[in-house]
Amino acid sequence: MIIYKDIITGDELISDVYNLKEIDGAVYEADCKKITIGNDNIDIGANPSAEGGGDDEGDESNAQTVIDVVHSFRLNETQFDKKAYLSHLKGFMKMVKEKMNKRGASEDEVKAFEKGAQGYAKKIVANFKDYEFLIGESMDPDGMVVLLNYREDGVTPYVTIWKHGLVEEKV
Repeated sequence: MIIYKDIITGDELISDVYNLKEIDGAVYEADCKKITIGNDNIDIGANPSAEGGGDDEGDESNAQTVIDVVHSFRLNETQFDKKAYLSHLKGFMKMVKEKMNKRGASEDEVKAFEKGAQGYAKKIVANFKDYEFLIGESMDPDGMVVLLNYREDGVTPYVTIWKHGLVEEKV
């Protein structure tokens, strides 16, 4: 399995388990699922009716529906207006470019990154109101912002993650 970490913060953001699809050479998209957590009914061998818990009322109060990727990688929701997001993205892309140069990326690779990132950023801006914004577990404001949106069916969530802002770690 490969875990993908934020190149800036080291936060784990996604893994290859989620069937990543490369889009425009700039980002990865991964479909997510809504899952229910916290409704664990653990059988410890006791008789629930004797304990006064014969019905399951109240057990669902612990249940919560979450998006699997967000939950698994402990991503945190954050807010941006368009201007603030573009400012963040510009700074993030500059740091990614510096990291690419440090690790010896070719000039062609850096140019491809810049062109792809610029093109995809335009798509984000065009549909800005459709996105939710997530940051990694460290909540470092300089780190990558993961984009959450829904497919055309309006039901299937998916995340968008900047390809060049990731470091692979084999587990």
